[in-house]
Amino acid sequence: MQLLSVNLAKPHRSEHTDAEGQWTGIDKQPAEGAVTVAPPGPRGTGGSGLAGDTIGDLRHHGGEEQAVYAFAREELDFWEGELDRKLPNGVFGENLTTRGVDVDDARIGERWQIGALGTGPLLEVSSMRIPCRTFAGWLGEQGWIKQFMNRQMPGAYLRVVEPGEVRAGDPVTVVHRPDHEVSVSFVFRALTQEPGLLPRILAAGEALDPLAREKALRRTKS
Repeated sequence: MQLLSVNLAKPHRSEHTDAEGQWTGIDKQPAEGAVTVAPPGPRGTGGSGLAGDTIGDLRHHGGEEQAVYAFAREELDFWEGELDRKLPNGVFGENLTTRGVDVDDARIGERWQIGALGTGPLLEVSSMRIPCRTFAGWLGEQGWIKQFMNRQMPGAYLRVVEPGEVRAGDPVTVVHRPDHEVSVSFVFRALTQEPGLLPRILAAGEALDPLAREKALRRTKS
């Protein structure tokens, strides 16, 4: 299990976002050398957990629960076949493009050590990506949001537990895997197409993104 690339934004303006100045950081491209990873600050004001990265819309992206976004190269390969086009690392807006990591089967609260054990940064799976119109506009594929959602393999957001540096080629080691069923894909299904699953995501406990927990709690009280 390893990082194929660490990707940072090349900011540009887009008509597909209503962020201030219409800036977006969805165009992420592989970086050379080491990139520092650290907690970015709270949702709404904190941006990316990677130094040199840019998030255009802090209202909906970034902060502690969405510090780092990981996506599997295997999924990019799948979409290359479906869309009949080349999809380079970073094109889905991911910070980390992985190989051999069960990104969508990762459980909320699962912890990944990047690089050498005990020395590299420690990341914790916290949430998952829900596609937005900026993503759809960037890909330029008709019906993209529906296609992406039906696949139910959205990629994982991670929080930074211990800071450090990451670089292409670093190994990824799962050092803690919680004993519950609440995976990245499971939460995605609960928050989008299968709301009946919402009460069950509470099994992830404090590791669950607070916004997801709030929605699940509302469901249990209704």
